Amino acid sequence: MATNGKRFRAAAEKVERNRTYSVDEAVDLVKATAFAKFDETVDASVRLGVDPRHADQVVRGTVVLPHGTGKKVRVLVLAQGDKVKEAEAAGADFFGVEYIQKIKDGWLDFDVLVATPDLMGQLGALGRVLGPRGLMPNPKAGTVTMDVTRAVQEIKAGKIEFRVDKTGNVHAPIGRVSFSPEHLQENLQAFLDTIMKAKPSAAKGTYLRSATISSTMGPGIRLDTAAYR
Repeated sequence: MATNGKRFRAAAEKVERNRTYSVDEAVDLVKATAFAKFDETVDASVRLGVDPRHADQVVRGTVVLPHGTGKKVRVLVLAQGDKVKEAEAAGADFFGVEYIQKIKDGWLDFDVLVATPDLMGQLGALGRVLGPRGLMPNPKAGTVTMDVTRAVQEIKAGKIEFRVDKTGNVHAPIGRVSFSPEHLQENLQAFLDTIMKAKPSAAKGTYLRSATISSTMGPGIRLDTAAYR
């Protein structure tokens, strides 16, 4: 751990504390300050001028990152009849109504759950298991739908869900350190543009207060958000 502490300090010295960086500068720096022996995830964090205690100021949504997150996403589709074949053809990893019982028995080896509306009644009892893990399907996120093909394809292509936490922050993975600078820039831009479009009409004052990117182990790099104000 001491070695990691030394490496982190060395990486942090490359970042000017009181400076904000353009998107391309920040992306170059996040790649230069990543020091782990694995391919670190690059995360974006934004602080918003909203009060999430008020329902009309909750910021949530989805964005399809043009170049995905770099993570293989395991998709489960709860469906019956022809929709099962549709899920299989679209590239879902698991599909069928029998998985409801498997989840009840404790099976949770998937990352995203898509369900057709007719099965949502059977999922109510699983809310306590799925809810805290962020796995409960939701119409707003496009995971409760009859268009199974589109849902699966978008998730596999890099669709991520985001939601403001109780302190007014939103966090999202935007790729891996191994991505090219251009791909990280385009993913970051897509995420920030979507956050801006999700601005609630009830939000007053400065909406995008600050934004930072960092690798899993690396220091935070503050972005210049002037263009978004």
